[in-house]
Amino acid sequence: MTIIRIGLDTAKHVFQVHGVDEDEEPVLRKQLRRSEMERFFGKLAPTRIGLEACGASHHWARVLRALGHEVVLLPAQYIKPYVKRGKNDVIDAAAICEAMSRPGMRFVAIKSAEQQAGLMLLKARDLLVKQRTMLVNAIRGHAAEFGLVAAKGPVKVAELLQRAHTEESGVPALALEMLSLLSGQLDVLEVKLKAIETRLLALHKENPLSRCLATQPGIGPIGAISFALKVSDPKGFGSGRHFAAWLGLTPRENSTGGRHRPGRISRQGDEGLRKLLVLGATAVIRFVKGGKDLALVDEFAGTAAEKARRRSAGQQDGPDALGHDGERRVLSPAATGLSRSPSYHLALARNAARWRSVEPRVGTLRGIL
Repeated sequence: MTIIRIGLDTAKHVFQVHGVDEDEEPVLRKQLRRSEMERFFGKLAPTRIGLEACGASHHWARVLRALGHEVVLLPAQYIKPYVKRGKNDVIDAAAICEAMSRPGMRFVAIKSAEQQAGLMLLKARDLLVKQRTMLVNAIRGHAAEFGLVAAKGPVKVAELLQRAHTEESGVPALALEMLSLLSGQLDVLEVKLKAIETRLLALHKENPLSRCLATQPGIGPIGAISFALKVSDPKGFGSGRHFAAWLGLTPRENSTGGRHRPGRISRQGDEGLRKLLVLGATAVIRFVKGGKDLALVDEFAGTAAEKARRRSAGQQDGPDALGHDGERRVLSPAATGLSRSPSYHLALARNAARWRSVEPRVGTLRGIL
C-alpha cells in the first residue's frame, strides 16, 4: 500500500486524515488528537498533504514540511465544490484530498513564522486604531451632551477636553472625571501606536521589496510592508490583471450563452490591501500636478460639457439621430438616457485626464508585483 495523497482536516483538538493510493482508492481514514499529529506523520513515508488555508494552517504546514512531507494549502472556497452531501470532518478531509488532485487547482503560499509575526504587528495596529476611534467618538458624544463640540480629527479632542475643564463649560464634576478616564486611556493607546509604528518602519527598512514598493506614488511604509508580508510570492501572478483579480478589483462575471455581463468589482480578495490601494490611488489623483494634462482636461471637459448641454436640450447629433425610417427626430432628455448634469461630465473628464497622467506609474507598480 502506497499513499500518494492525504487530505487533512484540521481543528483545535481533533484532526481527520484521508489518504488515497495509486488507484484513487481510500486506504487511510483516521482521526488524530493534537498530541498524536507529529508522531503519526513522523512515521509515515513522505507524501503530499493538503490542508485548508484557515487558522493555524501555516503552522501545521511548516511542521509537516519539517517532517519531510510536501504540503499545499487550499482556499476554502475551492474545496467547497468537492464536498459531498452532508457536513462532517470525514467528508471535509475527503473533499480536500479530491480538490488538491485537480491539475488547475490554485494553492496558497505558505508563510514563514517571521512573516506571520510581521502580519501580527499590522493586525495589532489595526485593532488599536479601531479602539482609538471608539474612544474619540465616545468622548465627542459625551461632550456633546453638555453642548461642547469640536472640529473633526483626533487632534481636536485635546482642545475639546480643555474647554470641558473650564468653569464656563458648566460640565459636572462626575462627567469631567469620566472624560479624564477616557482621555487617559486615549493617551495610553497613542503611546502604544507610536511604538508599533516605529517597529513597522524598522521592518519596512529591512525589507527590500517593501522599500521598492514605497518608491511608487500613493504607497507609504504601512502599505508597502503590508503588501510585502501578505504577498509573499509576487511571481505567482502572471500579470497585473491576475493580481487585481486576486485582490477583488475586477468585475464579477455573470455571463452565459455568449453574453458578456460584467458586474461590480467582486471584492473577494484581501479587504485591507484593497483599501490601501484605493486610498493611495485617490491621494495621487487628487494631488496630481497641472500642466499639459490639465490642458487636455479643459479640451476634453469642454467637449463633454457641450455634448451634455445638447443632449439635455433634446438634440441628437450624428447618424444616431436618424430613426429606422431615416427621419431625424428631436428626442426628450429621458429618451437620451442622460441623468447627469453638464458639471458632472466636466468633473468626470477632469478625473479621466488626471488618471492618464498617473497610469504610467501604476503600470510600473504592476511590473514590480
